[in-house]
Amino acid sequence: MAITMTPSAVERVEQLLTADPKAAWLRLAIKGGGCSGMSYVLDFVEAAGEKDKCFSFSDHVNVCVDRKSYLYVNGIEIDWKSDLITQSFVFNNPQATKTCSCGESFAV
Repeated sequence: MAITMTPSAVERVEQLLTADPKAAWLRLAIKGGGCSGMSYVLDFVEAAGEKDKCFSFSDHVNVCVDRKSYLYVNGIEIDWKSDLITQSFVFNNPQATKTCSCGESFAV
């Protein structure tokens, strides 16, 4: 399995990358906390780590994940939703056994 991104998520990340000239990679990680136990963290970084798992989605969108986080996000799809009320990344994680209503935290 791998990490996938929808076209709308790739387009949004491309927009965000152009706003920060130092950013070259999108880092996906998890941290303890949130309603369901673990939370997703997205951050822009200059370079991937030496032991990171790396994925490319376009000429400009590259995602890196540290090995520990990858255990929990392997198979995830990252989507971008935008409507009249909210704009946010949506994480469709097949490993999640429980998620909170806002979609930002999960349990496995």
